[in-house]
Amino acid sequence: MKVAAVGFRAHSGWTALVALTLTKGAPTIVSRQRVHLVETFTYEFRQPYHTGEKLPLDEARAFVSRMQKESRRLALDAIRKLQADLQEQGYSLARAGLLLASGRSLPALPQILTSHSLIHSADGELFREAILDASARCGLKAQTIKEREILETVSRAIRIKPADLTRRIAELGRPLGSPWIQDEKLAALVAWLALKSK
Repeated sequence: MKVAAVGFRAHSGWTALVALTLTKGAPTIVSRQRVHLVETFTYEFRQPYHTGEKLPLDEARAFVSRMQKESRRLALDAIRKLQADLQEQGYSLARAGLLLASGRSLPALPQILTSHSLIHSADGELFREAILDASARCGLKAQTIKEREILETVSRAIRIKPADLTRRIAELGRPLGSPWIQDEKLAALVAWLALKSK
């Protein structure tokens, strides 16, 4: 069975997912999806800390906790389904890659809810954490990297100039047809990096 890796670029309430394998050292996409990480795809649920800001602290804590559980469950379901689908195609999904934001540590909930910038950070972190939790529960070796570092890091790892790598990633999605958006390109890059990691 050939080894595959999945890359994620998470947003509020959803993630781009691209799985690929290497054939003679070159990446081949084996799955491309947009996965919802909330059941009700509205602002209230996609931005749980923004919603929590408007609630009394105990209600905010309960709401955020419920959304964490829901997003973990949906991420787990998506990865398990991907593993099963890829296994049917002859691939073993063994690794995952996830793009991170700038990565500052978050304080406790009361402090988060008093800062608009922390609320934004916490919303993103909730969904990234759900993906990492699900990856671990599915037995995937996960790698994380800050988004701003992905191009240079992959460029060094596979010894291709950044400009050439950007072209290769753009061409990689051509067989899939339009759209091949930036989210998917970045998810493919982090999946490629995960495949190259030991």
